[in-house]
Amino acid sequence: MKKFIETIKNIFKIEELRKRLVYTFVLILIYRFGCFVVLPGIDASMLAGLRDSSSEGLVGLLDMFSGGAFGNASIFALGVMPYISASIVIQLLGVFVPYFRKLQMEGESGRKKMNQMTRWLTVLIICIQGPFYMANVHQQIPDVAFVAVNQLGWSPFMFNFVSTLILMAGSMFVMWLGERITDRGIGNGISLIIMIGIVARLPYALTAEIQEKLAANNGGLILLIVEIIVWLFVVMAAVALVQAVRRGPVQYAKRVIGNRQYGGVRQYIPLKINAAGVMPIIFAQAMMLLPLIFSKFDATRGLAATLGNTRGILYNVIFFILIVVFTYFYTAVTVNPTMMAESMKRDGGFIPGVKPGKKTVEYLDTIMSRVTFPGSIFLGVIAILPAFAMVLGVSTAFASFFGGTSLLILVGVVLDTLQQVESYLLMRHYDGLMKTGRLSGRSGM
Repeated sequence: MKKFIETIKNIFKIEELRKRLVYTFVLILIYRFGCFVVLPGIDASMLAGLRDSSSEGLVGLLDMFSGGAFGNASIFALGVMPYISASIVIQLLGVFVPYFRKLQMEGESGRKKMNQMTRWLTVLIICIQGPFYMANVHQQIPDVAFVAVNQLGWSPFMFNFVSTLILMAGSMFVMWLGERITDRGIGNGISLIIMIGIVARLPYALTAEIQEKLAANNGGLILLIVEIIVWLFVVMAAVALVQAVRRGPVQYAKRVIGNRQYGGVRQYIPLKINAAGVMPIIFAQAMMLLPLIFSKFDATRGLAATLGNTRGILYNVIFFILIVVFTYFYTAVTVNPTMMAESMKRDGGFIPGVKPGKKTVEYLDTIMSRVTFPGSIFLGVIAILPAFAMVLGVSTAFASFFGGTSLLILVGVVLDTLQQVESYLLMRHYDGLMKTGRLSGRSGM
């Protein structure tokens, strides 16, 4: 404990780090305040139906990413999801379209062009999502909740148009906050905003679970302690999944420049076990919503109900298989062995026992295929753990933290932020955040 207090003091001794932390904290407060500002013209006391409809499925995922703003009909209701969607599209175009692949190779100038394209695509996505969101709001809350239409005499079209513009401005402002945090704060701004939205739900979920278990007369306190212990083990497993890498040896040729010798040492390429992150879970969740389309027809309503049961065996088996498939797909899209081999060859590096060029590409591709398999299985297990938790009696709100997208994002962002804080400490010759153990990127790794 004394070591931990000393580390906290060292953090605030570094002026630049202290300013960045305060700046990040202030912008996060602004974001959280905006999450509770309801769209003008809507009675905030009548949003219960919208909040209930935002608890499950893809809509529940959007509400989680927005920190509850989606269910509050907030000016930040769309959050950063349009920007994330645009970033994914641009990233995929960088793999399949030669023009975007060329921009990726141009360095800083190409990155600026791609960022500008991402912003414009974000605006286009908001223009599509905004009207759909307003249609969902109209469907979930009573007509008397729309004060602007009933009392001020606005037409429904004008109200929806103005609300869409406000949603667009709110989403772009959230994106701006994320970029400012990245530039002048600590950590990745967009990821931090998503993480804060997830963390904001944890105290309510944990409090509700404690009250429910303590109200039970059949060993509720013991069950609560067991749940907390199991949850901590799941968090540890998620940390292991995020941090796990397969180190591929790389030998660099010796070069003599003047009186100095460069190279001739063995280094490693860190090949992540879970290179796809949380994207396979998001894609799989979107695919699992497709059966709901067939719920409108009498002949397929029973099948749709079976496939839509998140606690059912069939749902979770299909969900698991989709995650494994999407993990391989997204890893193949984002990890390019050809570019890795070319970069290695350009820097005078080679893998011992493997010929440069095509053989190196085949070797890297084989290694990635092998390490992706256990990573995809582990990711699939973590994704379906909330369903098992709900079957065993954990409340739906708290069960979402036993795995899935929320836990992986939470763990990944926290580790990334801690790594940046630790780099400041080590640069000023202070001890890191942990005297033992490893953070990704630590010199002692």
